[in-house]
Order: sequence, then structure tokens, then C-alpha cells
Amino acid sequence: MARAQSTVTVRMYNVGFGDAFVVTVRRGRALWRMLVDCGVHNQGQARPIRESVQAIIADLTADSANGEPHLDVVVATHHHADHISGFALSDWEQVTVDEVWLPFVEDADDPDALALRSKQAATARQLLGMIERRTLGVDPGQWPAAVAAARSFALNSFGNADATDRLVGRNGQRFKNDHTVRYLPNLDEVKNKIEIGVDGVTIHALGPSRDPKDLKVMDPPASVGWLQLNLDEPIDGSVAASPYPLFEQVYALRDPSRVRPDLQEAAKSLQLDKLSNDIGLLGAASILERAVNNTSLFLVLDVAGTHFLFPGDAQYGAWQHVLNDPRKKALLADAAFYKIGHHGSHNATPKAFVEEVWHDGAAAMLPWGLVKRWEDTIPKKELMTALADHKHTVIRADTQADKRIGITTKDNLWRELTFKLK
Repeated sequence: MARAQSTVTVRMYNVGFGDAFVVTVRRGRALWRMLVDCGVHNQGQARPIRESVQAIIADLTADSANGEPHLDVVVATHHHADHISGFALSDWEQVTVDEVWLPFVEDADDPDALALRSKQAATARQLLGMIERRTLGVDPGQWPAAVAAARSFALNSFGNADATDRLVGRNGQRFKNDHTVRYLPNLDEVKNKIEIGVDGVTIHALGPSRDPKDLKVMDPPASVGWLQLNLDEPIDGSVAASPYPLFEQVYALRDPSRVRPDLQEAAKSLQLDKLSNDIGLLGAASILERAVNNTSLFLVLDVAGTHFLFPGDAQYGAWQHVLNDPRKKALLADAAFYKIGHHGSHNATPKAFVEEVWHDGAAAMLPWGLVKRWEDTIPKKELMTALADHKHTVIRADTQADKRIGITTKDNLWRELTFKLK
């Protein structure tokens, strides 16, 4: 007997610089729906996140047989605020959710996860403390760009406690019902191919890696360049306070009275007491950001042999874990759809994936909103050019409706792509 015809719709909500995707699979009379992430960067909002959450819930309600919003699965790919901040809102208490899927690093009962999260959280706290001391008494509008960027990264990496509490169902935060929480990938590789209960539909959890060697790579650094992440050390940047003095002590002048007055004035004009580790702060925050991105859930939805790729914000190390495994790599090669990772940044989508692995002529969605300081770098122009060269259809917030290729839109609220499968 022939299998029922299927449709898969991927709806990208225009939250801004963040992710919120509703995936709907209709197969015969079966209906299955998954939400992948719901959050936005606080400096790149297309609209208040509450409006996006309310729109998602309203759409779920309108498309429900009994008028009650329901999700089979909520996926939170990683704990960056631009992926989970929306779950902090109490509006979700109207929605029935069967399962929540999280990366294993969020599992409080997993020793490896606990150690990793503790280090990441401690690093984020230390960075925020250093930035607070660095900017004490300085108007935020006057902060150096590197410091502002470092604070943004650190806040994003620190996560959102209320959102996480709802996702795991603790501290009084919940959906309408008590839900099952599944941490992925499972230690038992067989359990990483998940049968969702609809004929011919499975999900493959390909990452993040559970290899101890890879976990070490995901650890935040103890130090970056000359910056020591230790709040017990002075950080005002003065020569005396620096853990790496500008000059070796053999060259230090023991008797300042022997310095000519004009040289003393010149030294004052250099304002050495104002030296800072701004670039070091940014470097540390950036590495922490990458460490958290590489803990992203890396999923492939398989509907009757058609593959839909959702890699969260996985960056180089996490991608290599997948591409170095022939079985996992094969699931990516013929993907009909790709959710572009990390908003199209330079360090997410590997060049080898686009140029050598992924077949031409597929579709991709770019969740993106303008953050002023990244306007020249995200999305990466070379990536967008490569996708066009390989004849991929790229849908972003400003893409127009085109029913010839299955793109529909609703005002500036969402863009949707529909696949009709046999």
C-alpha cells in the first residue's frame, strides 16, 4: 500500500536577531508540530519578544482542531538568550507541550554536563563583573565598542533562568501541562534516532558531541591573551596591576626623581592609568560565546527520506564532529532544507558543507535582524554568495511571497516554506 502524501511547512517568525521556527508535518491524517527555539538578541529585536510569542500561540490555536494550542515537541537548541528568552513569558502556560528536547549539557544529573555548565556560568559571571568594574561611572553610550560587545556576548551566554526553568519544568515555571524532558544526544546511540509516532517520520540527534575530547574544546578558556579571568586580580589596566607588565622589571626606573620634568609630563599625557584590557574582554566573551554555540542540538528531521537540517548555532568544532562521521554526513548531503546557523555568521556554516557536501538547488532560511555593530559582517557576504552560486533559495525576513516555490508570508510577522512530499 502506498504511503500517504506528506507536507512539511517550516515557518520562520521574524523576531529579529534570534530564532523561532514552527515545523508542521502533515502525513495522511496525522499532524505533528515542533517549535525550534524562541528568543531574540536584546539589541536586534524586530518587535518585542512578547508579540512574537503571542503570534506563535495565536497561530497554534487557529490551526488546532479543538481550539487549544498544542506542540508535540519544543526544541531549545542551546541556552543563549537569542534562542530561549521567549520561554520566560507566562503566555506559555496556555500551551500544551508533550516533550521538550534540550542538549545534554543542560542535564543537572549528568556529571559531564554539570562540570561544563558550571564553568561556562562562572566565566560569564566573571566577565560581567570585570565589565561592571571597567565601566564604573561611565555612561553606557560612552563605552568602548569592544566593551559593549563583550557585555552583550557575556549576557547572551549567561542564559535566562526563567526560560530554562520553564523548559525543564521547575521553580513553578511550566507549560499548561507537565511535560517530558529529553536530553540529547543519548549515550546510547540507538536512541538518537527518534521515532516520533508518525509513519515514516524520524529525527536524528547528531550533536552536540559527547566525546570528552570535544567537551574540552567547548570549555571556556582559563585565560585569553593577556586577560586573566580572575576577579581577585586588579583589572584597572595599570602597569602595576597588570598580570603581564608592559616592561620587564630590569627596565623599571627605581628613582622617579631622576626623570626629567618634560619626560614626566609626557608620561602623564599617555594616561597609562587608563589602559584597559578591552580587546581581551571581547576575546574572552567571544570564545565563551563559541563554546556555548558548540553545545547546540544538531538535528535532522527525516520525513519519508527528505531531510531538514536544524543545527542551532553550531560552529566549527560541532560541525566537524558531524562531518567527520560518514553516516551523519550522509544525512546532511541531500538535505532539502537548511536553517542557516548563527544568523549567517562567518564561523557557523562551514565552507566545505556548502561547496563539497550539500547538493545544489535546496532551500535555506536565514533568521536575522539588524544589530548595528554587526551590520557589515552578519550575514557573511561570502556565505550568501556561495549559497546563491549553488542555486539555493534563501528566505529571510524581507523575502517576498512566491507560491511558485512555496513561499508564503504574513505581513512582516513570518515567512513560510512548504514542501510537498510523496
